[in-house]
Amino acid sequence: MTRSAVAALTIAAALGAGPALAADLPQPSEPMPYADPVPAERFDWSGFYFGGHAGWTWSDSETRNGVTGRFTNRDNGVSGGVHAGYNHMLTPNFLLGAEADFTFSDIDETRTVAGVSYRTSSDWNSTIRGRAGWVFDRFMVFGTGGLAIGDLGVSANGVSDSATRVGWTAGAGMEALVTENVTARVEYQYQDYGSETFTLGAQSYKTDLTNNQVRFGLSYKF
Repeated sequence: MTRSAVAALTIAAALGAGPALAADLPQPSEPMPYADPVPAERFDWSGFYFGGHAGWTWSDSETRNGVTGRFTNRDNGVSGGVHAGYNHMLTPNFLLGAEADFTFSDIDETRTVAGVSYRTSSDWNSTIRGRAGWVFDRFMVFGTGGLAIGDLGVSANGVSDSATRVGWTAGAGMEALVTENVTARVEYQYQDYGSETFTLGAQSYKTDLTNNQVRFGLSYKF
């Protein structure tokens, strides 16, 4: 056999053995099909909740009298209380609810005008309100408004009197999830209790009461 024939047979054998050897080598596995990640579950704000709040109250008591004319007692102090309510999700992003609260306040101011020492005080207030919120999963902004009830005490000329006033309130706030059952909030409320006329001694005094409240609170959602 010539050298050329030997060389040709050698090359043919090598070429034939190549695919066989390649078949014996480990083959790359087919890529696993891509799986879409499971979307995170949105927090459901619906349900009952109960909590407490604390903050600060700024109070204005404007009084009109024939002797003193018009003057205003202004005071501010710490306030705190409890609240409870219910939320219902109308859409994945829109919420309607109702809430009631009771708040103690430290409002007590005396002003002397035209020789008359006139004292005003308010120890508590309560509201019953609707709430409408826009939800960003675990964060919410809301507006609120409804009925306001509060006490107003006055004294002058050695005589004291008090009344429970009914008015209105409106405000707004923000609330966020802390745990699966606890939320934290900050909110502002304006409260207008209208006018009350008091007869103290031989004088008649007409007094208006308004409050501005800033509150921080925690709620437990059931």
